Amino acid sequence: MAAPPRVFHEPAQLRAEIRRVQADGKRVGLVPTMGALHPGHLSLVAESQKSCDLTVVTIFVNPTQFAPGEDFAKYPRTLDADLELLSEFAPVWALVPEVDAMYPPGSTTEVKAPEIALPLEGIFRPIHFDGVATIVLKLFQVAPADAAFFGQKDYQQVRVIEEMVRDLIVPIEIVRCPIVREADGLAMSSRNRYLSPEEREIALSISRSLHDAVRQIESGEVNARLLRDEIEQALRGAGVGEIDYVSVACPRTLKSVETIEGDVVILVAAKVGTTRLIDNVLVSFPVSQ
Repeated sequence: MAAPPRVFHEPAQLRAEIRRVQADGKRVGLVPTMGALHPGHLSLVAESQKSCDLTVVTIFVNPTQFAPGEDFAKYPRTLDADLELLSEFAPVWALVPEVDAMYPPGSTTEVKAPEIALPLEGIFRPIHFDGVATIVLKLFQVAPADAAFFGQKDYQQVRVIEEMVRDLIVPIEIVRCPIVREADGLAMSSRNRYLSPEEREIALSISRSLHDAVRQIESGEVNARLLRDEIEQALRGAGVGEIDYVSVACPRTLKSVETIEGDVVILVAAKVGTTRLIDNVLVSFPVSQ
């Protein structure tokens, strides 16, 4: 039966309540979000509930991961709708803090993201992952869960968090969950709502070109440069505007490869109209075919 989530605004209260639940031997899962929830986020909640007795969802649009000129001010804020969606997943708690609760006045400490943050997104959004690492570590302190669930759609972000947790010896399990797509293949994103119908059709070229590349790899193609060029051509042919990057990379290091000799991740970031979209696909195949 649907029940509204228990909502917390004060980090200290949430932390104390989580500790109380864990003292009873229960496992707690954490799903950090910026709100504007969609089925991709909800799949993380569902995944958490498979292995956890309680799931905590954080809803916080983090100002430090947005550079000047990015979409912080217009990022969708739909708290009432978000809480209604979460009511279908009881028992769920929600942390909805004010900015001052997460960044007390006068705060100057920040987390420097690991080196894996430098390529790809790091080139085009140089402050982004420092902001992500800082808020995620804060959330791990505020909501000391046993496991945290992140979507593979933000592949580099997940790798940054995995490296941070390893390097700083944070006692939490990071669970990577599959990308959730619309029926036509578009990767679900809170920013999809910015797309006009015409732009949405153009955006489909991103997932289509990625899956075309997968088919070529499965058929024996090992030339990564050729695949990158073909993806770029497909995107430009569909009307995609600015392409930030198309990368065929090692899934662990995110270093670009020229010859595909094992698992790879193919990542794309591009603008459709004024909306910046990212997508990726992880490819596993035998080295000897």
